[in-house]
Amino acid sequence: MNELTQAYGAIFESKLIEEIAGVANIVDFNEGDYLIEIGQYIRQMPLLINGAIKILREDRSEGELLLYFLEKGDTCAMTLACCLGDTKSEIRAIAETKGTVAMIPVAKMEEWLGKYKSWRNFVFSSYNKRLSEMLSAIDNLAFMKMDERLLNYLKEKAKVNQSSIISNTHQEIAYELNTSRVVISRLLKALENEGVIKLNRNTIELLK
Repeated sequence: MNELTQAYGAIFESKLIEEIAGVANIVDFNEGDYLIEIGQYIRQMPLLINGAIKILREDRSEGELLLYFLEKGDTCAMTLACCLGDTKSEIRAIAETKGTVAMIPVAKMEEWLGKYKSWRNFVFSSYNKRLSEMLSAIDNLAFMKMDERLLNYLKEKAKVNQSSIISNTHQEIAYELNTSRVVISRLLKALENEGVIKLNRNTIELLK
């Protein structure tokens, strides 16, 4: 209850927080856990209490593209659509850090839309925010050079992990940006030469 209040107390009225606490399935997760898989039906809506989750889309060649990150106080618009439409997931959700999520039954999602204004506003604003982030991801693919995409990726990783030290391997970064490890390694070296990052044995330190 306390964690829910800390994460959502500024968004929802206390009565709604009480209802969420009464029906939510609280799930703890660890870094790297698969929380939602492509092709599965989603029966519950996630409210992220703490931690960070990355949302990825799979392409036809079985690569992946990072769409956006979820942080404390967020939910996933793609999950909302699947829950309300009873359709299969088209995204994969993987824990970026350890954390906790409250899973809300579909029936309550629909009931609260008519019962609580704060819930309606939250759902609609979440749709708008995620749509904006997905459009940004499309813009990055269409208009940004790979070095710009890489730097944006590193900055976003540092933000959600609250650390300037990034522990992903070059291969992992390449996979999430849907490119090759060779390209990523070359661009990281160029960023280091520019004084933007520092490459260590198993980590990348963001300097600017």
